[in-house]
Amino acid sequence: MPKPGPEESVETLKETVQQAAKAETSSPPLQRYRAALFQGLLVLALVAFALLTFLAKTTPSFPIDLQITQSIQTIHSPLFEGLMVLISWPGFLPQSMIITLLVAFALYMIGLHWEAVTSLLAAALSGVTNELVKQLVQRPRPAIDLVDVFAVLKSYSFPSAHVMLYVSFFGFIWYVVYTMFKRSLQRSLLLGFLGGLITLVGVSRIYLGQHWASDVMGAYLLGGLLLVGIIVFHLWGKKRFFLHQPFIRNDPKKE
Repeated sequence: MPKPGPEESVETLKETVQQAAKAETSSPPLQRYRAALFQGLLVLALVAFALLTFLAKTTPSFPIDLQITQSIQTIHSPLFEGLMVLISWPGFLPQSMIITLLVAFALYMIGLHWEAVTSLLAAALSGVTNELVKQLVQRPRPAIDLVDVFAVLKSYSFPSAHVMLYVSFFGFIWYVVYTMFKRSLQRSLLLGFLGGLITLVGVSRIYLGQHWASDVMGAYLLGGLLLVGIIVFHLWGKKRFFLHQPFIRNDPKKE
């Protein structure tokens, strides 16, 4: 059988690409279902946060809060304690501000200008929103006669500023790395590191006795909602002002 010539090969490739593109856009019912499901989850998260905020304003702590803290603090391991302190450390001033600026500067220097701007917005929006909610709820922090408190903090407790910062800021950096960096071992390690920070910061805040579990849960909910808004804002601005990217976007289907 004669082999296809260069022109035939190009035509075959074009047909394959067109068929793949058509297949991706040929299931609008599935896309509508996914969009509706995602929107439903956002509404559910918003309702859950509103309910939790109301309860936190009227109740200094819940019985399950104390049970969770006491359970986590039964872990008596110098290694675990050191890990919890280390994970919380980036969330305190001044290091939180320094880290935020350094990460934004690094993004800018590698050509991700809009991502650098959006990351700063994420950190600022997280801090302002957290302070507004804290002043609204005015929930006291865990008392030293109830749990072990590693360091007494004077600010209000609900929601956790650490968790909100990690979810909104480090969560956005995770999104940038996942969608814009080439697949590599370094990329995988960075994604794992950022994901670990976001996941474990809630445990660290409870273990250190500086937040109740409900403070952490409220912060994950509100931080997640902020992260969605930040990503939407990022995509909006990207399409209008910053179209060129120095990195190759990965195909999510191959992850």
